[in-house]
Amino acid sequence: MAKRRRGGGLVALGLIGVVTVAAVLVGPDLWERYGDRVFSSKCTVDVGGDTATLTAEQTNNAALITAVSMERGLPARAATIGVATAIQESSLRNIDYGDRDSVGLFQQRPSQGWGEVEEILDPYYSANKFYDGLVKVSGWQDLPVTEAAQAVQISGFPNAYADHEGEARLWASALTGNGGRVNCDLGDAAASTARDFIDRVDLDYGPGAYTVDVLDVNTDSTVLGLRGGTGDGAVSASQAAQSMREWAVAVASVESVIESSVDGEGWVRGEGLTSVTVPEGSPAAGYEGAVVTIRTASN
Repeated sequence: MAKRRRGGGLVALGLIGVVTVAAVLVGPDLWERYGDRVFSSKCTVDVGGDTATLTAEQTNNAALITAVSMERGLPARAATIGVATAIQESSLRNIDYGDRDSVGLFQQRPSQGWGEVEEILDPYYSANKFYDGLVKVSGWQDLPVTEAAQAVQISGFPNAYADHEGEARLWASALTGNGGRVNCDLGDAAASTARDFIDRVDLDYGPGAYTVDVLDVNTDSTVLGLRGGTGDGAVSASQAAQSMREWAVAVASVESVIESSVDGEGWVRGEGLTSVTVPEGSPAAGYEGAVVTIRTASN
C-alpha cells in the first residue's frame, strides 16, 4: 500500500509498503455490502468485564481511527467520538456508496465540501477530516458523544450516535492504552514481513504522542521501543506500549501479525490472550522505555 497521507512518519523510520486481500464465494455486490458480516473473523474488546465484538475488518478501521486521533495529540474522548460516528455512518466499513453521494468510513459527501471521492475513500484522509471538524466544535470534549458527532456530521438522525457510545468507549480505551484487551479469533496469516508491519505503524501514527524506536527487525519479528513523547497529548512509555500492543492485535487480520506482547503478556494468533516467553538476549536490554514485540507471518 503506498502512503496516501502526509509524509511525516515515526522518528528515525524510513519504511516500505503493505498488505492484503480477501476472497469469498458469493456474488461481488452481495459480498461488498454484507459479506464481512457473515464470513469475517471476529475481534472482541474487554474492559473490566464489559465487552464488544466487531468483525476483523471493522476492528482494523477502529484501530486506524484511534491511531489518527493519537497522532494528532487528541485525548481518548476524541477516539470514542470518532469510532461511534463511524459505527453509525458506515458500520466501520470503508464503503464506496451511501445516501446520495456519501462515501467512506464517515459517509462524507463530496458535494458538501468534504473532498473528492478518491480522497474520502482514503481512510486516513477521512479520519483527519472528521477530527478537523471535531476540534472546531466549541467545548467538544464536554459534550455528549451524540452532540459532538452531530456538530461535525450534520446528520438527519442526530441522536443515533448515542446508540454506539458504549462500545466505542471500550475500543477507544483499549486502543489508546487506557485499559482493556483486544482478542481476535483469526485464521492463518498471509506471508508478510516485519518491515511491512512497520510501514503500517508509520501510516497510522506520527510524531508527538510518543517516540518509537526500531530496536530489531528480522524476517518474522519487530521489536519496537517506546518512550514518552513531548508534544500535545504526549503519553507515557507504559501507556504507549499498551496502546501499541492492542493496536497490533486489532490490525492483525490485515498486517499478518501472529504475536503482540509486552513484558511477556500478549496475544498469539490461534491461541488468543496468553503469556509469551521473552527470549534471552533481547535487543531491548538497557533500553530506557517500554518494549513491544511483534511477530508477523514470514515467507
